[in-house]
Amino acid sequence: MDLEMKIAIGCDLAGFDFKIELMRAMEQRGYKNILDMGCNSSTEGDYPIYAGKVAAKVANGECERGIVICGTGQGVCMSANKVPGIRAALCYDVLPAILSREHNNSNILATGAWIVTVEKAISIIEAWIFAKYSGGRHDARIQQMRELESSR
Repeated sequence: MDLEMKIAIGCDLAGFDFKIELMRAMEQRGYKNILDMGCNSSTEGDYPIYAGKVAAKVANGECERGIVICGTGQGVCMSANKVPGIRAALCYDVLPAILSREHNNSNILATGAWIVTVEKAISIIEAWIFAKYSGGRHDARIQQMRELESSR
């Protein structure tokens, strides 16, 4: 298990309580390098701001991976994907999380506090963290995504 991996985590106000519970559960499992990027309240915090902070940490290499949370996961996923170099995957189950790593080399996992339990999120996150990028035929698609980013 790669418990030393540096992981940035962020949320909006709808994901705040969930993020706190998730971080506690991850720390209890031995994850040592979780960087909390906010928000810090269940009463205010817009998802583009905090998804952007997580995405910036991953894009600049300061963190290996990121986790973003809002009510549904949609807003944080869309926001994180605006940052060049980010491949955020919205996952509510284990299989999409694994395939997002194996096929798309996702570097941010998005999920929804209203959609999954903390226990389910832990299983999704662990499957995602330990899945490996397959490379090969998928390399060309990753390159095509990079070209899309730079074409603007």
